[in-house]
Amino acid sequence: MKELAAELGVSTATVSNAFNRPDQLSPQLRQRVFREAKRLGYNGPDAKARSLRTGRSQIIAVILAESLTYSLNDAVASELLSGIAEVLDEQHHTLLLLSGRQSPGQLPGSMSIADGFIVYGLMPSLELIDTLPPSRPLVAVDFNLDNQPTVHVDNLPASRAIADHALAQRPRRVGIITLRLTEQPCNGRVTEDLAWLTSGQTITRERLDGFYQALEAHDMAPASVPVWNVEENTHEVCAPVIAAILDLPDDERPDLLLCMSDRLALTALTLAEQRGLRVPEDLRLTGFDGIAEGQYRAPRLTTVRQNSVEKGRIAARIILGLDPAKDQRLDTELVIGESCP
Repeated sequence: MKELAAELGVSTATVSNAFNRPDQLSPQLRQRVFREAKRLGYNGPDAKARSLRTGRSQIIAVILAESLTYSLNDAVASELLSGIAEVLDEQHHTLLLLSGRQSPGQLPGSMSIADGFIVYGLMPSLELIDTLPPSRPLVAVDFNLDNQPTVHVDNLPASRAIADHALAQRPRRVGIITLRLTEQPCNGRVTEDLAWLTSGQTITRERLDGFYQALEAHDMAPASVPVWNVEENTHEVCAPVIAAILDLPDDERPDLLLCMSDRLALTALTLAEQRGLRVPEDLRLTGFDGIAEGQYRAPRLTTVRQNSVEKGRIAARIILGLDPAKDQRLDTELVIGESCP
């Protein structure tokens, strides 16, 4: 870089800006730097050398609770990643995606040089979190970590609001479909012998607490309402559980299903239609998330819309030190559709 700067008669900062901060130079000067660099065989500042000199890599790692394939296909997770990437792009940082499903020994060595970590969702194990460099900032999204800033939406009041709306019509039988509520794997009806995760471990419990508050307010005993748990928020995993619910005898099948996600509600809607059940006449459904798919098809889902893109932006701004490292809780919006008018 020094040789190139001397050849051009400019400072090393000018050469660095040509490669890293193009907005600081005129297009003509930047192209002149590039032409001379090419002639001298210089490909730009070395990222490893810069990291050694500054102690920063300009890499932010996002650790996802699920596999990378699932997270990139999931509407909520992909919106969150979009918000994170938007801020990192603006600040000239690189995004490194990691899956919490991997063991620490399987993760790339580049993880160790990340400037900070955003951890999204309930981790299968905290073993991976324990291996992260303690000196690097960390932000948790949609679950809690001791002494670390968190980014959530208002899960409990939002769930209370949508359940209050649905229960106002006095359903005969209510059913609740949750996501990863139990400590032990369970893909089906939750039984008394299964231990539940706490609200600090999973947003599912916060949402369930909101449903229970609404049930009590409508003089319905929460203990009398069956709960079904789903291990993964995909059609393939939740379809067998929901099919079993819809195939119950008429006098046992719920006529209202409070679902913890739009994916669960959309799967229930599809399976109900296949069985000739009318929504909302025979079965009313509510979701949570506000994904586009639930608002494009008929009947439109009644749901809670959360701004997952903004959630990602906030997490990224905190990890970069652009916002204070403190807990953030975002508001949601109740959306009334035809699935539960």
